[in-house]
Amino acid sequence: MAKLKLSVIVDDKPVKVTLELPAGLHRDLVAYADILAREAGQSPADPVRLIVPMLERFIATDRGFAKAKKSVSQTTPSM
Repeated sequence: MAKLKLSVIVDDKPVKVTLELPAGLHRDLVAYADILAREAGQSPADPVRLIVPMLERFIATDRGFAKAKKSVSQTTPSM
């Protein structure tokens, strides 16, 4: 079994997103949704639903971003 960075997608209130993806990235999202569903014993989710959790995971694990964000928040006065 592959160790994926995402877990089961929580069924949350849907948000409409419109963007253009390269075909290769879309194919990878479809494949990721298929693998995730197979590992969870579910039917594949809409690949678009992977975008937000992937972005959240990316931001949460980006040490450079966390350091820069902390630095900015320390230099910005609170209101």
